[in-house]
Amino acid sequence: MAEPTPMMRQFLEIKERCQDCILFFRLGDFYEMFFQDAEIASRELELVLTGKDCGLAERAPMCGVPYHAALSYIGKLVSKGYKVAVCEQMEDPALAKGIVKRDIVRIYTPGTVTDEQMLSQKRNNFIAAIYEFRNMYGISAADITTGEMYLTSLTVGSTYNHLANEIARFAPSEIIINAQAQSIEKIKNFAGTLGNSYVAPAPEELFEYENGKEHLSDIRLGGDSKTLLPKILKDELAVRACGALISYMEDTQKTHLSDQITANHYKVDEYMAIDASSRRNLEITETLRDKNKKGSLLWVLDKTVTSMGARTLKKWLEQPLIDADAINARLDAVAELKDAFILRSEIREMLCGIYDMERIAGKITLGTCNARDMVSLRQSAGKLPSIKETLSACNAPLLKTLNNEIDSLSDVWELLEKAIADEPPVVLKEGGLIKKGYNAEVDECREASVNGKMWLAELEAKEREETGIKNLKISYNKVFGYYLEVTKSYLHLVPSHYIRKQTLVNNERYITDELKKMEDTILGAEERLTRLEFEVFCSIREYVLAQADRLRATANAVARLDALASYAETADRENYCRPEICTDESTEISIKDGRHPVVEKMNASGEFIPNDVLLDCDENLLLVITGPNMAGKSTYMRQVALMILMAQAGSFIPASEAKFSIVDKLFTRVGASDDLASGQSTFMVEMSEVANILSNATPKSFLILDEIGRGTSTFDGLSIAWAVLEYISHTLKSRAMFATHYHELTELEGTVAGVKNYCVDVKKKGDDIVFLRKMKRGGADGSYGISVAALAGIPKVVTLRAKEILEQLEEQDGGKGSKKPKAKSRNSGAERAEEQLDLLSFTANSVMQDEIISELKEIDVQSLTPIEALNILYRLHQKAEKRI
Repeated sequence: MAEPTPMMRQFLEIKERCQDCILFFRLGDFYEMFFQDAEIASRELELVLTGKDCGLAERAPMCGVPYHAALSYIGKLVSKGYKVAVCEQMEDPALAKGIVKRDIVRIYTPGTVTDEQMLSQKRNNFIAAIYEFRNMYGISAADITTGEMYLTSLTVGSTYNHLANEIARFAPSEIIINAQAQSIEKIKNFAGTLGNSYVAPAPEELFEYENGKEHLSDIRLGGDSKTLLPKILKDELAVRACGALISYMEDTQKTHLSDQITANHYKVDEYMAIDASSRRNLEITETLRDKNKKGSLLWVLDKTVTSMGARTLKKWLEQPLIDADAINARLDAVAELKDAFILRSEIREMLCGIYDMERIAGKITLGTCNARDMVSLRQSAGKLPSIKETLSACNAPLLKTLNNEIDSLSDVWELLEKAIADEPPVVLKEGGLIKKGYNAEVDECREASVNGKMWLAELEAKEREETGIKNLKISYNKVFGYYLEVTKSYLHLVPSHYIRKQTLVNNERYITDELKKMEDTILGAEERLTRLEFEVFCSIREYVLAQADRLRATANAVARLDALASYAETADRENYCRPEICTDESTEISIKDGRHPVVEKMNASGEFIPNDVLLDCDENLLLVITGPNMAGKSTYMRQVALMILMAQAGSFIPASEAKFSIVDKLFTRVGASDDLASGQSTFMVEMSEVANILSNATPKSFLILDEIGRGTSTFDGLSIAWAVLEYISHTLKSRAMFATHYHELTELEGTVAGVKNYCVDVKKKGDDIVFLRKMKRGGADGSYGISVAALAGIPKVVTLRAKEILEQLEEQDGGKGSKKPKAKSRNSGAERAEEQLDLLSFTANSVMQDEIISELKEIDVQSLTPIEALNILYRLHQKAEKRI
């Protein structure tokens, strides 16, 4: 029976500990992969697959990458959803006895990478943990590079939709969930809509309550730990998720994270709720079609000059506030910066010199920072006093608060200015880290190392003169060290005190006692210098690590300042106005000359046509909007939703004036798409989203409903749209905008409370139409579908034929005496049921006929027995009688 070699046995033992990872196994100057790992890496990285005889019955599949280029290969694998375990040599192979000791030093996963080349600088890289128990959920999300962690729970009454909406808030690149959860497959499907998040079940023991309690007692909390910790520990679901997440991250980093993580416990109703579908439809941070930033709301508003500020602004847009005082605090700051052009320009110019202090602080606490990170920190700290001095002239309370929170870090700057070289190498153990004059011992070793070259040159000149060997030279190699080299033509001049070391074809190599002593001094100084510089750098890093809390607080304040300045810059450039945020019980949403922030920016052909809107929970509760396709109905509704979101995120908005009451939840039902992964048709997806809205909206919510019911037959769709409108008006009482092609719905104004009709103005010239993009009161006088088809380029012969068919259909419909359904008031359950039957009576016969015809088509007449035929006939007869 074949036995594996010691090296392969070691590999198999280590691989057993990371079965879900691709193992990068260090062998000399390469990381090697074996067996299935090699096959995967060969396919994904386009590497040549070879084999190795490892004492097994068959050669092991094998491929490898150079150790110095491994990070780029690891990044490619991680970006494709793989986990990579890096196994290093833990001792010098030259000194090892037997097989070199090896161990896993790091596991790279999509949510735990910390290397800059694998990260987007302008967005957080969140990893989330979900603990599911009886339709209740504990949620925790963290960015290991910035140290921020958030935890919450969804308890009794929660659904999978609530979970999906909360996870969408963070858009994690990796999700772990307890293995016994029922929602794993659903979450995997949902993760694809977030950009292919990696989802994996984790062992139940990671989610033990005691594990979470221990971790939370060990890390920092976002506030007073003495008062916060007891409250957090009462949220068992959140504690379990938090403990699992920290354990998972510590396993990947192979270190404790108590110095790195700051946990923030929150409730889901602390921010405006935006469901996952609405986040996609509104294109808040990325476009729906190609997932690009350009074309999104974030693209318009992001004028930040630091990576920290960009991440903060994105977070603000993803989590709009619902506290009027907090919103107004941001708006006050934006207003002051907008109106003070010179002040804002000075602040933004100084912020340009600030590096990513959040992630530098994270690298310091993780022990992965290098000397260049310290140089970046030094340059950033050097800008802080000027920023504080400039902010001292500001009056807005939030700007004053930020000024107080920014620490000048003068002690850190002074230390780094004195100690760290201006252009240090990336690698810490190559020397060149410490400035001259900071450490006497380092200076002494450096002088010996530098002067050694001069000493060698002087010795070489002296030996030439004393011996008469004109081409004598001093050289060096790793085997012999320094030596004197003499060509064969001068061998008769070699002094007797020269000691021969090596004979070559054309020359001889010698050493002397003087040269040997000089070698010991020079080489000893270089090795000692490298070691000393690393030790000194580590002591500096320890000092900076002790200031990590100050660094984080300052970075957070600088990031918020950058985000506010970005808001102000956009407002000034794009002529935005400050929205008035109601602090009373008002329900008004009023906008004058509102514009779509993204469409306006993308519109290179001409000026955007502004429109007004008025909504409240009284007479203007529900706006029914009609008009042809491409006229601008969807743009109009979305711009209102985006302006509400912008205002509650603390931004000015594209309008001449606006007044908003607080919106607690924002819902949109826009567009049509199949969900093939879960087997849902376009209509089923539409109805699921509508059901989610109707189940969760409140009187403080704002709804956009675009073309409800279009995914089914005309009368079915009309019936559903009608019923949804009535439910919003009578039960939810939510402010809503409802775009439709069902002109029958315009009959609801005056009969259903709060309904107002609006339409997009269209100018008709013969068979052609011109979209005026202006909203006006009343219903549209037609759908202009054929005219729109002509504008889209449909051949004229087709549109002419369509007009003929339309005229025939209208004549036939008129001949039957058909008429629009009339709306009736809803005062009782009995009346509602009766009126619904009245509405459905328009479709009863046609639906019944369709069902019977469909069933008849499916019957195999040739194989029916007489008794089976009679049974089918009887059943169809009974169905017809019931429907009539």
